[in-house]
Amino acid sequence: MWTVDEHLADVLAAVAPLPAIELQLLDAQGCRLDEDVVATGDLPPFDNSSMDGYAVRTADTAGATGEYPSVLAVVGDIAAGAGDLPKVGPGQSARIMTGAPVPPGAEAVAPVEWTDGGTGTGQAAEAMTAAVPDEEVRVLRPVPAGAHIRRRGSDIAAGDEILTSGTLLGPTQLGLLAAIGRATVRVRPRPRVVVLSTGSELVQPGEPVGPGRISDSNSFTLTAAARDAGAIAYRVGGVPDDAAVLRGVLADQLGRADLIVTSGGVSVGAYDVVKEALQDGDGAGTVDFRKLRMQPGKPQGFGRIGGPGDPGVPLLALPGNPVSAYISFELFVRPVIRTMLGAPDIHRPVVRALCPVELRSPAGRRQFLRGWYTPDGRVEPVGGEGSHLVGALARANCLITVPEEVTALPAGAEVDVVLLTA
Repeated sequence: MWTVDEHLADVLAAVAPLPAIELQLLDAQGCRLDEDVVATGDLPPFDNSSMDGYAVRTADTAGATGEYPSVLAVVGDIAAGAGDLPKVGPGQSARIMTGAPVPPGAEAVAPVEWTDGGTGTGQAAEAMTAAVPDEEVRVLRPVPAGAHIRRRGSDIAAGDEILTSGTLLGPTQLGLLAAIGRATVRVRPRPRVVVLSTGSELVQPGEPVGPGRISDSNSFTLTAAARDAGAIAYRVGGVPDDAAVLRGVLADQLGRADLIVTSGGVSVGAYDVVKEALQDGDGAGTVDFRKLRMQPGKPQGFGRIGGPGDPGVPLLALPGNPVSAYISFELFVRPVIRTMLGAPDIHRPVVRALCPVELRSPAGRRQFLRGWYTPDGRVEPVGGEGSHLVGALARANCLITVPEEVTALPAGAEVDVVLLTA
């Protein structure tokens, strides 16, 4: 039998980051940059006001008080986006809105609440309500040079490297790219993953469950897990135990898949359809089915499928028991998706923790137990060992690992813990 590490190494040796492509900004969300991005201009691109108020010369407001305000003529009204700007000379001001360009001659902005707002009746409210500014405004306190002005290039200067290759593009990074005027960006695309579950016993959630039938949960679990790993995932659920039907479904999915993940049909039963469909030498591809020294998840399959002369699409065949399928996904499929993404962190983080209960494990198998890890460095098993116990799986936030050579660990022993929510 293969070890977990041998199987993982074999799988990862056969995949690589997807070729980089140019995408529109919103299409690039969740992708990683494949270029260093340098700003071609300043941000902000011009001096602008950070407040609604009046653009003034500082000398004209020196010594101003509520009792003895500086009375300034208002020579213009400047809205955001304005292009034709008045010049502010001695004894003058211009009403200005947040984000509007600072006019020539002005050295600072007096917020409206530092003035009478042109009303001549004392301190103004914070909001400017007049559609047209009054002819003069009273400034009630000195305004320091540069006050409430966002200087050109104060955020980003032309020539600055703002994002480096490998950066994961989220909302703020996409906003930054838009702010510097980029409409497209070169990225490693998110892999397209097709997930399908096999079994004639499966019915879709919401449909009646008759005798001997169960709802298909694997395709939902694995599709969600693929999306959580960063992929664009498509669910194909409930393929019956018919090799010809399965081959037809796989052929239909090849055009939209960078990776295919199946669950079920990989063991030694009479109706293990995945093995039957991909081991009969029909030229669909080469998939190797193997047994691993792990529990749960002993039967696994990996290879490529496609037409003659086609390099093929990687396929990982996972066992059908829900816990086995999910744990297999975390150990083998998630690292493949992360590799295709070009992510630096392809594995879940592993920490050491104290387990206050005794653990037992079969000889020669690496055991993965569902567990609950707490920030104080302790972990306890959740539920039993059965690979069908999805209730316990939903309550777990980690996997407790017991090595192949260990059959028992006393209470209080230190164990490796794979964090599932980090």
